[in-house]
Amino acid sequence: MDFINYYMPTKLLLDDDVITKNSTLFTTYGEKALIVTGKTSSITNGSLKDVTNALKKEGITYEIFNDVEENPSLETVENIAKLGKAQKSNFIIGIGGGSPIDASKAAGVLINNPNATRYSLFKSPHLKSIPVIAVPTTAGTGTETTPYSIVTDNELQTKHGICQKIFPEYALLDVKYLMFLPEKITINTSIDALTHLIEGYLSTNASILSDALAEKGLKLFGECLNMIKEKDFTYTIRKKLMVASTLAGMVIAQSGTSLPHGMGYSLTYFHNIPHGKANGILLKSYLEFCTDKNKVRKILYLLTLENLDELSYFLNSMLGDINNVSYEDICSYTDKMILNKNKLKNHPTPVKREDILNIYKDSLKL
Repeated sequence: MDFINYYMPTKLLLDDDVITKNSTLFTTYGEKALIVTGKTSSITNGSLKDVTNALKKEGITYEIFNDVEENPSLETVENIAKLGKAQKSNFIIGIGGGSPIDASKAAGVLINNPNATRYSLFKSPHLKSIPVIAVPTTAGTGTETTPYSIVTDNELQTKHGICQKIFPEYALLDVKYLMFLPEKITINTSIDALTHLIEGYLSTNASILSDALAEKGLKLFGECLNMIKEKDFTYTIRKKLMVASTLAGMVIAQSGTSLPHGMGYSLTYFHNIPHGKANGILLKSYLEFCTDKNKVRKILYLLTLENLDELSYFLNSMLGDINNVSYEDICSYTDKMILNKNKLKNHPTPVKREDILNIYKDSLKL
């Protein structure tokens, strides 16, 4: 058996009313909390109220930054850090999807290192963050169990990860927060989780442990497949998707993501295509390109699908087409991707420029 290196320090709690039942855990991290979230969803689903009530109960003061956009920019991260430094925050509670939690991780580094700048996030891997507690309200990114923080860099015109590894101290999961998600967001985020499971399963860094997690996550997703097609998102289905997403985060925390994620970033940045849709639309052609056909067959078996055409039909029917990308665009994005060594090295076989271009062309029907 090959050498295995597995590190998963995040404490995971999934329960009804998990924040109310476990409010005392916040007292471990200090007397001043910074809450980071988006504009409205945490109000609608009740997660913000649950967190603030828990902090009040434990006598912890807090500030709220509620202006995190989708695909958070470095400018937003700097604004969060500015508030955290002014408050002298002891810890951060990130509430929402991947955007607020990822922004919390990056801002935590800047708060903990007052002399650091946005550029330090990509040059100084040993910088530490103040403690981050994650309260996910979508089932897709898995950021609650990964050390990654993906931010939008407007100078470089792309999304990419900071170099520090910031695992949340706790991931507090409550399915009731998912019950308010619109259908489109539910679908896009669930497809994001699916791509995490598949890319991590096929990664160069995959191990027997990450594969076990990926296979369980794929089985759970397969159990939800028909209900996703029918857009019948019951409590039971949302719970399975939440667990699958969290397992997917645990997978990529060890094995990383690969070609679809790297290629999808340009589609999101330049065409405002949701992250999960951008990845998912590339998935069928990516799997055709993969040489480990045994694992590809296992993926289809666990998803209860006969072949890649069935997977393609499911993805296309759920995600819709992408019609606003030109051949000139994908040539440019291919040139960017062939320089993305971090993603390329996660693919088990050599990847040439024409391989990337062909995946784009086939996926976008160009």
